[in-house]
Amino acid sequence: MKTALVTGGGAGLGRAIVERLLAEGWRVVSVDRAEGTTVPGLEHLACDLADRHAVDALAERLGGMGPFGLAVFNAGVSATGRFEAIPIEAYRRLMTVNAETPMLLSAGLVRTGQMAGPMCFVSSLSHFTGYPGAAVYAASKDALAVYAKSVRKPFARRGVSVTLACPGPLRTDHARRHAPAGADADRRMPPEVAARIILDATLAGRRLVVPGRANRSVALAGRLLPGTMMRQMRRLIFDRLQGEVW
Repeated sequence: MKTALVTGGGAGLGRAIVERLLAEGWRVVSVDRAEGTTVPGLEHLACDLADRHAVDALAERLGGMGPFGLAVFNAGVSATGRFEAIPIEAYRRLMTVNAETPMLLSAGLVRTGQMAGPMCFVSSLSHFTGYPGAAVYAASKDALAVYAKSVRKPFARRGVSVTLACPGPLRTDHARRHAPAGADADRRMPPEVAARIILDATLAGRRLVVPGRANRSVALAGRLLPGTMMRQMRRLIFDRLQGEVW
């Protein structure tokens, strides 16, 4: 039985990924800040991925649990609102959870020979456009995307393919918490749909996956018309935010 590692596996997209892997017969090691429910085939590790000391201990523990036939670095947190009203500590947490921690964990697993299959880094659709009202979230996810692209060749020499996943808004509690006023949750992609698309792409060794035709159109527009997309994002998101959330 192959073993998969999923960070942020306790809720949202991460939970959908864990559930799909379990249904397909994988043994799954799920890492999340909160304690998880034990089910057959699932081992839950509680860890605050913003705590550098806890992450160092986690990395050492993971070193004895491999090799992993798949790793999905999905954990992410956000902060929305006017940048001057969001505390610096929230920014530090975003950069650590969204960028630094997956970089350190992935590099450690590859260096120690604990990866025996593909790896996926879950970034965001914001990789393709500016994100007024969530600038640090976008910056942290963009840093992860650039890292994923940059390590493809050295990781490939160790037999590890790298997939960059850039999902758009999902129908999750996290998205709902940070959504602007009046946002229609029914228009967001169900996390189980995104999980299927992302896992299929990762296991097939694809370099990039943007789940959903509408999201791919947004990604293309962000590349071709960055100014127009920035104004659209400001109108649809920033101008409709009703305070700061982190």
